[in-house]
Amino acid sequence: MGSAVFVLLLFVTAPYGRHGRGGWGPSIHSTAAWVLMEAPAPLGMLALFALGDRTADLVPWIFLVLWEAHYLQRTFVFPFRRRAGDRRTPLVIVGIALLFNLVNAYLQGAWLFDLGPRLGRDWLLDPRFLCGVALFVAGMAINIHSDEVLRRLRKPGESGYKVPSEGLHRLVASPNYLGELMEWFGWALFTWSLGGIAFAVWTAANLVPRAISHRRWYRKTFADYPPERKALIPWVL
Repeated sequence: MGSAVFVLLLFVTAPYGRHGRGGWGPSIHSTAAWVLMEAPAPLGMLALFALGDRTADLVPWIFLVLWEAHYLQRTFVFPFRRRAGDRRTPLVIVGIALLFNLVNAYLQGAWLFDLGPRLGRDWLLDPRFLCGVALFVAGMAINIHSDEVLRRLRKPGESGYKVPSEGLHRLVASPNYLGELMEWFGWALFTWSLGGIAFAVWTAANLVPRAISHRRWYRKTFADYPPERKALIPWVL
């Protein structure tokens, strides 16, 4: 399914953000859309952890804290810090994303907190855990910083787009997506789970085509956009 989504999104860009357009039915303000779409992920994971039998184990706590750190920021901080103006998101996109986050939270949480192997403290010294956590934390830092660069480009009351030139924006069109991909491939590594791998691949299937669309949009919209900037991975893609 991830392959099909990847191919589809190379030709059809999801209609939200800078790619928003009519013809997709009713819509709501993008800030409300973000909260509704993302909320099932932190709330669902927290519920599964609380209902599981591993609340006294250290490793599941670390999984939970890292997951919540990402999703609480994405759900309750990011939407209210960005300057979205009056942009709207189609309800069909909200519904699809909400359903995905609900199902994904269940798949991740049910395995890590109930059905999967019980990981002891020795897992904290495993190279997969250490490298995965490092990748996740670095990706989260890149994601947040890149979003902050975009936010600072707009003065209060503005909602248009400008060409960013700070941080990894100097190298790629969508460093925030690069950071998110790093997070979820890191998650797949330090949880060492099929659900984690599936989530990382699904994220890539969605974000790689969108990053390519972002770069195409920048070059079409801004005549002075640096042609050497890649879409997602510095010097590569």
